[in-house]
Amino acid sequence: MPQSRQQTSAPRRVGLREFRSNLMSFLKQVEDGHRFVLTSHHKVVAEIGPPSKDIGARNPGALRGKIKIAKDFDTLPADVLASMEDEA
Repeated sequence: MPQSRQQTSAPRRVGLREFRSNLMSFLKQVEDGHRFVLTSHHKVVAEIGPPSKDIGARNPGALRGKIKIAKDFDTLPADVLASMEDEA
């Protein structure tokens, strides 16, 4: 039976040095549903935990053929081009 990713307890506070030294161990715990608050000099700098449910998998190429680029996309209007050339 798969383990639930829901954690009801408060996130554990971990110093950045400890987190960096044991990165793989902490990431495994995150996969198991644990959350951590990362601190530096007793100041909270980040929170790490499992992704939220609303983050979906990427689908590369999903918009292929749906996006059109205007024919004059890379053409500057004459007045803009002139103002840029005058500054040089």
